[in-house]
Amino acid sequence: MDTDQVATTGFDAGSDTAFDTEVGALTASLGDTTRRGVYIAVRAAAEPVTVSEVAGLFDLHPNVARHHLDRLVGDGWLQVTHRRSGARTGPGAGRPAKHYEATAKEVALEFPRRRYDLLSELLVRVVERLSPDGAAEVAEQIGREYGRQLADEVGLPEDAGFDTAVTAVARAMMGVGFQTEAHPDDRTLLTRFCPFGLTAASHPEIVCRIDQGIVRGLLEAADEPGVVLVTPHQSVADPCLTEM
Repeated sequence: MDTDQVATTGFDAGSDTAFDTEVGALTASLGDTTRRGVYIAVRAAAEPVTVSEVAGLFDLHPNVARHHLDRLVGDGWLQVTHRRSGARTGPGAGRPAKHYEATAKEVALEFPRRRYDLLSELLVRVVERLSPDGAAEVAEQIGREYGRQLADEVGLPEDAGFDTAVTAVARAMMGVGFQTEAHPDDRTLLTRFCPFGLTAASHPEIVCRIDQGIVRGLLEAADEPGVVLVTPHQSVADPCLTEM
């Protein structure tokens, strides 16, 4: 039987009780949308990060950011290091600051292969078949509705200004599997990873309109409505560009 390996906390395949326990532990640790986004951001960072950096990235109070980081440490997903932020060393240099980085925690859990790319491909075909002349518009509307729903789930800030809204949009998208960077000064988002996988490459005219709708819905929920345009990447190494 074909299997995929999925990162989790450990699992004895012969025990349903063990499965329930371990999946419950995984959900408790990473089921929270913000905490999952924090973990993804820390794991993707080139250097260990501080509480203040995470708080700024996700527009959180430092105590809330610290809570999420320490929870991830306690569950084994992150680890703590101490380092000084400046070049000064020796007496008078101050106490080393607490930094967080991802651990190498990864235990295999085997499931029958999930054909998510196939599912996405078939759903795109359904949309095209139902509305061949308006498939892109239907896709964007579906994304827009989901964006509003996602905004309700994560508690997107309202009427907090464009910069805060764009940062919150990137945070919300990271929580559902995108790897998205906010660049408010340029009024853009850069997405380096899309959870729609191969379907995004084969049907950008549909999938990118879904992404476009998600961003529109999120921005509207944050009281920052406007025109959104997603430009697909030209190669796998390039990010997708969202202009607002």
